[in-house]
Amino acid sequence: MGFLIIVVFSFLTSGFLLYALPDEAAMAGLKKELQGVGWDFQNSGYCSWVGVTCNPFDLSVEALELPRRGLRGNISIIAELKSIKRLDLSGNLFHGAVPLFFGSLPGLEFLDLSMNKFEGFIPSSLGDFGSLKSLNLSNNLLVGGIPNKLKNLEGLQELQISGNSLNGSIPEWVGGLSNLRVFSAHENHLFGEIPESLGSVSQLQLLNLHSNQLEGVIPESIFFSGKLEVLVLTQNRLTGTIPDSVGKCKGLSSLRIGNNRLIGSVPSSIGNISSLTYFEANNNHLSGEIPSEFSLCFNLTLLNLASNGLTGVVPAELGNLKNLQEFIVSDNSLHGEVPISLLRCKNLTKLDLSNNRFNGSLSENICITSRLQFLLLGQNSISGKIPSQIGNCVRLLELQLSENYLTGEIPSEIGKIKNLQIALNLSFNHLRGLLPVELGKLDKLVSLDLSNNELSGTIPSEFKGMLSLIEVNFSNNQLFGPIPLFSPFQKNPSSSFWGNKGLCGDPLSSRCTDFYNDEYENAQHKVSYKMILAVIGSGLAVFVTVSVVVVLFVIKERQEMKSKAKAVEEIPSSPPVNIVGRVFVDSLKQAVDFDSVIKATVKDLNKLSDGTFSAAYKAIMPSGLLILVKKLKSVDRTVVHHQNKMIRELERLGNLNHPNVMRSIGYVIYEDVALLLHQNMANGTLAHLLHESPEDEHEPDWPRRLSIAIGVAEGLAFLHQVAIIHLDISSGNIFLDDHYNPLLGEIEISRLLDPSKGTASISAVAGSFGYIPPEYAYTMQVTAPGNVYSFGVVLLEMLTSKLPVDEVFGEGLDLVKYVHGASGRGETPEQIMDSKLSTVSFAWRKQMLAALKVAMLCTDTAPSKRPKMKKVVEMLLEVKQGDWAFWLKSKRRMTHDVL
Repeated sequence: MGFLIIVVFSFLTSGFLLYALPDEAAMAGLKKELQGVGWDFQNSGYCSWVGVTCNPFDLSVEALELPRRGLRGNISIIAELKSIKRLDLSGNLFHGAVPLFFGSLPGLEFLDLSMNKFEGFIPSSLGDFGSLKSLNLSNNLLVGGIPNKLKNLEGLQELQISGNSLNGSIPEWVGGLSNLRVFSAHENHLFGEIPESLGSVSQLQLLNLHSNQLEGVIPESIFFSGKLEVLVLTQNRLTGTIPDSVGKCKGLSSLRIGNNRLIGSVPSSIGNISSLTYFEANNNHLSGEIPSEFSLCFNLTLLNLASNGLTGVVPAELGNLKNLQEFIVSDNSLHGEVPISLLRCKNLTKLDLSNNRFNGSLSENICITSRLQFLLLGQNSISGKIPSQIGNCVRLLELQLSENYLTGEIPSEIGKIKNLQIALNLSFNHLRGLLPVELGKLDKLVSLDLSNNELSGTIPSEFKGMLSLIEVNFSNNQLFGPIPLFSPFQKNPSSSFWGNKGLCGDPLSSRCTDFYNDEYENAQHKVSYKMILAVIGSGLAVFVTVSVVVVLFVIKERQEMKSKAKAVEEIPSSPPVNIVGRVFVDSLKQAVDFDSVIKATVKDLNKLSDGTFSAAYKAIMPSGLLILVKKLKSVDRTVVHHQNKMIRELERLGNLNHPNVMRSIGYVIYEDVALLLHQNMANGTLAHLLHESPEDEHEPDWPRRLSIAIGVAEGLAFLHQVAIIHLDISSGNIFLDDHYNPLLGEIEISRLLDPSKGTASISAVAGSFGYIPPEYAYTMQVTAPGNVYSFGVVLLEMLTSKLPVDEVFGEGLDLVKYVHGASGRGETPEQIMDSKLSTVSFAWRKQMLAALKVAMLCTDTAPSKRPKMKKVVEMLLEVKQGDWAFWLKSKRRMTHDVL
């Protein structure tokens, strides 16, 4: 009987397959209609196509998931797929109005059209989905209000409409969606008040409304359910106080309410939220004292109360926050001594107490924590000497002590802070004595300000060791002698040296007519009259010669500017009027033509790739030089509003020097467009090497992959060392030169879109699909541990030769989940790794197994358990050198080592 049933079933199934494929015509039409480079078809049936999931019984299409595949075209034929439940077309190139046919798909539960170019209004017909659970229309060009018909979506769990140009108010009916877990409408033009009815949404976990024009108070009711985990209301016009009911949400991890008009004090009930990780309330009108109850928030990582009216002292109890990384209370009216208790926080990286009323002296224990990177104490009333123990702050990137009452000499131990890069500012104090020659060892320092003190002696020639220096200021001291001939000194304005009666030489107008003894403590010697005449004569000769050269240079520059202007006029379709550009590499200045660069980026034919924050183009110069051009995607008119800052940042980044970091050779800025110029990379990207190269083009080469992994890790560790967090680590942003040396790209973009400024500085979750760490979806804050996770994904790619996201992993799985779940499926590590590599030799297999353990550590779901990049470099070097003893240690010991 059983055999008969099987035979009959097989007959019926084969007959069905032969005569009745329900969606065959629709899928064939869709295949013909959609254009793009990212949807791979096979000769077999449509159910085997990438991104297509079918019902196993009747072969009707139940899911069509094609995110970030460069697709465009008419999608109206999807209306014929009546059984579809999931539709994901995010991150493509679709444009025009949002199609109206979606309301005719009765079973649709998941719809994601985010990150396209859909325009016009949100169709009311979307409210006809009886079963819709998730709707994402974020990052399009939509206008108008939120249609009232959406209130019919009673089963809706996620509503995401951020990053558009929507206006109007948030409807009261949103609070009637009892199943709503996520409501994200940030970066629009919404106004009015936050509906009190949102408090009736008992399931609400994430509410993100930042960067709108919302007014009124923060409703107390939104905390009543106690289930809220993320609340982001920054950059609005909210008034009133922080509700005391916030303490009811014991699972709240992120509370961001900065850049509003809030008043009152921070409620002590904040101490009830033991899970709180991020608290931002900067740029408001808060008053009162900092609650000591913050010390009960054991998971607190960031506390930002800057630019308010807070008074009192910093509670000593905050020193118990072992996870605290950033404490920012600048621009308040706090007083008392610099809180040494905070320096017991072993993970503290940033302490910003600037522009307050802190007094007392700096403790010798100022650097008791070795992880401190930013020490910002300027504009206070701190007195006494700078302790010599400041040299123990070996990880400092920025030291700001200006506008205090500091006395004594500048400690020579500052020269030990080799990582000091962003700034050393000791201006407007009462420091005296000689300039320590040891400061010349700060070869990464960009900005030095020692102005308005009582410093004496000469500027040591050893300062020429500051190879990265751009900005200097020695003004208003008692310095004398010739200004050393050092490009950063001569390029700064003469005002940087004013107020020192004894200083002479370029860039000051006073010429040095005396020679100074090398022992500059007793430096001034007069010379004979004849020698003075000789010096004056020589000076005049040099002056005349230089003047002639300068005049000729100016004439040449004007001629070049005229030719540039003529070339700009020839650019088709409304050429830019004001072009600002520079080439950093002297040998390439004549070979790069800015107009040709601009022309290349207006043609899609030259586009090589399209990333999250930039698009890459090839550009051939008239000289024959081939360069790579990255076109920055402007966020909130970043280029227009911050052009001068961007230029300064690009100039500084030009001084970053690491063999695994890709640096710009120049830039071009016009209108609201920024173009970053790079030398062409002969071997493309790591993604091309791993996934696109023909099989016969490259022999299996694990040693090459391991060397690439080590190079990327070293480059990333360097960036973290100089306080740059990468926004988009992926194999597509790792470039390979002639010798397959890896260079990490998009560095300039990561710095220009500085995520440390808050959640509103980036319009989308940072990163490429498949590389984004899980915590970014809720914290909306890029971090160093997040970078480690993304690197771990890249390392898994190299070990498995698989894409980060692939249908072969199964429903809801990506590469990370697939690898971490191997043991649960009964698979061995050998079954995960690329057999074409692991079976070549026993030595390769051993190295790959060891590297797999590193990748597993990097992709741990808990950010705190991931190793630092410096440790990752060490582990990979041990893998390469065959130090297998390291891998024989227990898992507990290894975990302890990498934290």
